[in-house]
Amino acid sequence: MNIRITETRVPQLQIWKGQRGFTLIELLLVLVILGILAAIVVPKFSGRTEQARETAAKTQIAGFSTALDAYEVDTGGYPKGADGLMNLIQAPSDVQGWKGPYMKDVPSDPWGRPYVYVSPGRNNPNGYDLYSIGADGREGTEDDVTNWNRTR
Repeated sequence: MNIRITETRVPQLQIWKGQRGFTLIELLLVLVILGILAAIVVPKFSGRTEQARETAAKTQIAGFSTALDAYEVDTGGYPKGADGLMNLIQAPSDVQGWKGPYMKDVPSDPWGRPYVYVSPGRNNPNGYDLYSIGADGREGTEDDVTNWNRTR
């Protein structure tokens, strides 16, 4: 009688070197995008389109804030000027430490208008003001969606 003993091998965990994971900013931006989609799609079914647009604007402003904070950490300050949001996509020539792009593109607000960016801000003098002029298309009215506290 021949009895044969064979050796069994247990697979070992391989650690992949050189593979890059997701950064916190990338994960936050994905969550923001999912929030925007949910804010637009879900209320459509219940007939609350305007509320969905307002929520989408708030979510987009939160996404901008994440990208602007990352820019500020890398460069030591927030982008200057009315076109400062473009600095999140393309490196400005006069800024050191830019490690972007911080966003893939600069979206319009849910009403199809550009967001208003001011740095330094009038309401946030040590930072920036970022807002949408809302459904009525007029600045300073009740339907504006902003990054600063309002009574609304």
